[in-house]
Amino acid sequence: MAATTIPLLLLLLTAAAADLSVYHNVHPASPSPLESIIALAREDDARLLFLSSKAASTGVSSAPVASGQTPPSYVVRAGLGSPSQQVLLALDTSADATWAHCSPCSTCPTSSLFVPANSSSYASLPCSSSWCPLFQGQACPAQSDPSQSAAPLPTCAFAKPFADASFQAALASDSLKLGRDSIPNYTFGCVNAVTGPTTNLPKQGLLGLGRGPMALLSQAGSLYNGVFSYCLPSYKSYYFSGSLRLGAGGQPRSVRYTPMLRNPHRSSLYYVNVTGLSVGRAWVKAPAGSFAFDPNTGAGTVVDSGTVITRWTAPVYAALRDEFRRQVAAPSGYTSLGAFDTCFNTDEVAAGGAPPVTIHMDGGVDLTLPMENTLIHSSATPLACLAMAEAPQNVNSVVNVVANLQQQNIRVVFDVTNSRVGFAKESCN
Repeated sequence: MAATTIPLLLLLLTAAAADLSVYHNVHPASPSPLESIIALAREDDARLLFLSSKAASTGVSSAPVASGQTPPSYVVRAGLGSPSQQVLLALDTSADATWAHCSPCSTCPTSSLFVPANSSSYASLPCSSSWCPLFQGQACPAQSDPSQSAAPLPTCAFAKPFADASFQAALASDSLKLGRDSIPNYTFGCVNAVTGPTTNLPKQGLLGLGRGPMALLSQAGSLYNGVFSYCLPSYKSYYFSGSLRLGAGGQPRSVRYTPMLRNPHRSSLYYVNVTGLSVGRAWVKAPAGSFAFDPNTGAGTVVDSGTVITRWTAPVYAALRDEFRRQVAAPSGYTSLGAFDTCFNTDEVAAGGAPPVTIHMDGGVDLTLPMENTLIHSSATPLACLAMAEAPQNVNSVVNVVANLQQQNIRVVFDVTNSRVGFAKESCN
């Protein structure tokens, strides 16, 4: 069993509280955190291509969050159907559509499928449904024979690429349960066939947390008042407790907010305006305009739950790397390992010699990253790497992505109603 595998039984044993938690207490043999992150980050290119091509109640409601096996790297326990069937859905802040692997499906990556036949509230939606175009589903066939006008229209079907695979799904609605809340008639894709490798496909499905009409906040209506947050546990933590918190109630008071920007061409994404970076007390000397938000080109900075390591555009990353290297001053220099090009021998650098990285944003928000979000260490050798990288030129040259490795142990609040994104320190380990 992999280090990030989540026992389904364990996910069911959560306390009945407003803020539900997930605990991982399995200790299988695992590679070093550095090797694990390098392996996961290899799939970031597909994720970055996706990002760069994308043209209530007052009480606290939350659902448990835990590290998943493949990007998107975190999953939430949810219930689907009546009676509720447990499914693990990958959290994705850059996607709108929710989907689940459904029975029958011989090519899906799991045998733990959602069974529509066992749900009394399941309904397939026809191609005439107003939801069908939003999922880019099929158009209804023309009715040339008047005698067939009363015949039922075919179910809306759609196809979707994901990483290096693709799937076919039928549009459906059913009851979605998150924490103590149940959302009736939730529209989602019921996957019935997968083509290509399934290694990087979420094992049971995906929860769309983007900003579009198909996403959770839109479908939940006034239930959550356009607000959700998450705190992501560390990749290297065996015992962890992360959470997805739904609604304005229960969000921390210490949150610092920066304006949320909207790009009409990539309407699902959560853009923020980064004004600069600093390493220690020194500002990074990035070229003027490097962080500028431009809806026409997609340039700017996106906060994303599915990308593993933060990527900066070439001129920004070069300036950040050079300043970091200048301050660390590793005597033997720096080596590359996987996506990381600033790895150094920790035995040669005095304790506390690695400076913190701060992301500066509009509204006076200065997000100083904890050291575990700045450096990733090898457990086998005295080696550490700056845990950020340059955006691949062949995939994405304009979008900066603040990824989940840099968000771990930070409560990130998405307040769509007030168009703002907030950050507050919180231990999820």
